[in-house]
Order: sequence, then C-alpha cells, then structure tokens
Amino acid sequence: MTAAIPEALLLDGVLDAEQAAATVRTILADQRPDGAIPWFTGGHLDPWDHTEAAMALDTAGRHDAAEAAYRWLTENQNPDGSWYAGYTHPADGGPVVVSNSAKETNFCAYVAVGAWHHHLSTGDDTFLEWIWPTVRRALDFVVGLRLPDGPISWRQDEDGTAPQEALLTGSSSILHALRCGLAIADHLEEPQPDWELAAGRLGHAVTHHPERFLDKDRYSMDWYYPVLGTALRGDAAAERIERDWDRFVVPGLGVRCVSDRPWVTGGESAELALALWAVGQSDRAVQILRWIRHLRHEDGSYWTGYVFEDDAIWPEERTTWTAGALLLAVAALGGDHATVTVFGGDQLPSGLVVDDCC
Repeated sequence: MTAAIPEALLLDGVLDAEQAAATVRTILADQRPDGAIPWFTGGHLDPWDHTEAAMALDTAGRHDAAEAAYRWLTENQNPDGSWYAGYTHPADGGPVVVSNSAKETNFCAYVAVGAWHHHLSTGDDTFLEWIWPTVRRALDFVVGLRLPDGPISWRQDEDGTAPQEALLTGSSSILHALRCGLAIADHLEEPQPDWELAAGRLGHAVTHHPERFLDKDRYSMDWYYPVLGTALRGDAAAERIERDWDRFVVPGLGVRCVSDRPWVTGGESAELALALWAVGQSDRAVQILRWIRHLRHEDGSYWTGYVFEDDAIWPEERTTWTAGALLLAVAALGGDHATVTVFGGDQLPSGLVVDDCC
C-alpha cells in the first residue's frame, strides 16, 4: 500500500499525488539495504547528493529511509570527520568501494543541512543528539581547511595536502551547512564559536569578494548558489538572478549546466527553482519546474540532462539527486516546514558579522 503523499508535494503542472509517489519510489528503489543512496543502482555515490536525496525522502514522509541514509553517513565517516568524494556500490550488493579518495569540503559539510532538515521534519531530538557527534566532526574538519581570507579550500588530497583554492559554489554550500550546524548547536546548547567566526568570514567573502574564488563563471551553479546557499537575499539576490538569466535559462527547456553548451540539466533547473522561491520569485520557479517535465521518465525518475541541439538525452542515466532536487523545490513551494526553514534561511543563525577590517 502506497503511503499518503503530503500536500506540499502536489504542484499543478509538475506533480500530482500519483506522480509524486512514483518519483519517491524511484529513489527508494535505488537506496541500498545499508541506507546508501547512489546516483542510480550500481552507480557512484557522493555524500552531498546522497544527503540531498535523503532530504527529499523526508519531504515525502519517508523518515525511516532518510534516517537509514544518515546512519550510512555515521557508519562511513572517516576518523578525521570527513567522507571520501566518491564511492561505488556494486549492483550485486557487494561491499562499498572508495572510488575517489579526495575529500571535498562541501561534500563533508552537507550532513549538517540534512540533519537539521530531518529534525525539523520529525521533531526527533533523540536523532539530533545521536547524529550531533557526526555533524560536529564533519564541520570541524571543514573549518580546519579555511583559508586566510575567509573561503575554505575545496578539497583535501589523499596525501593530506589542501590547495589554497576555493570554489564559489562549494563555499556557498558550506556557508549553508555552517548555518544549519549552528542551528543544531543552538538547539542542543553546544556553542561553537569557531563555526560562528568561520561562517561570518565565509559569508563576507561570498557576498563581497568573488575574486577570492576560482573563476568558474561559465557554470550556472556559480550563478545561483550564493542565493541557494543563503548568502544573498533582497536586492543583491534579485540583481544576481537578473544579471545572468538570459545566459543560462533556455525558455521551455530548463537551465544550462554551462553557459557555452546546448545542454540543460534537471538538477540545476530544480535548484534554481528552489533559489527563486527563496527570494520571492515563485512564479518563475514553478515555470522552470514545468519546463523540465520533458526530463521525466515514465517510472517517475528524471533524466540528468538533455542536449537540445541534438535532441538527445545525455547522459543516459536517471539520477536520485535530480529527482531529489525536484522534490525539494516542490516542497518549498508547497510550504513544507522543514524545507522552508532550511532553504529560506531567515531562521538560521548567520554567524559573526565581519568586514574587511576583521
């Protein structure tokens, strides 16, 4: 018997109850018995996309499956608080294999976003107390790789070295994670002044110093992630959205992954919709979600992308994180409390206020 789908996941022209339930089932079908959520059965897993899919399961009321995903994270966390950048989960159910032994900081930080979202979805203080050591170790690892001018190095290599380089997209996501981590710390009365300082300095860098990050301007994620990651709101967010709208948005199809390629992707489109909702542009958000119905498979999953010059699906894979991003965007538009709180940002601690003199 199919569990009832929350009304927040019903959006005219995007998902009805049957369609939403089918999409949720596709994520559950790819989730392994140990809780891991790879991109697709037998495919790659990274901790960030795994967490995004778990959050989507919470929006559908599948808190048991989401908690299993967080249990996987706790059981596979490295002693230093990190996770590896890539794992492979064989389709035959064999043991997990590390496929990328680098440690990407935004991947490691995102557990804080998922943990706070799960707590807001369930009200389960026992869960929050249980996962707190995992979150604390993860954010301590990430904050330990901050650079002198506020950003955080985007990865630690296998030999333990970290480049003195930061990514705007990744740093925006880390800022969001630090703010969620501070919300958890406040709830548990476990002050984290080092995180407060790191969040303040990182937020200042994202908002005021784009020159401190590697130039990835051709990627749409660098365009909208300062908004999605809660760094920009108000006029600054609206100006950023308008500045590159025509460069990345393909009317009727969705959002380009990169500005110079004829390729729209479902994940970027859904994430942009979520960012648009966060800054009061819900009509645009709904429009984009309706556009990407052409990426929906008959089983309820979503293709990763579409090359419109060739009229071709590419790559030929349907990913749990694409479905997850869409469910989260719909949930925000539908008023789901946890999703609204986490991505709206107004109720998240902002960290210490800093400027270039501090």
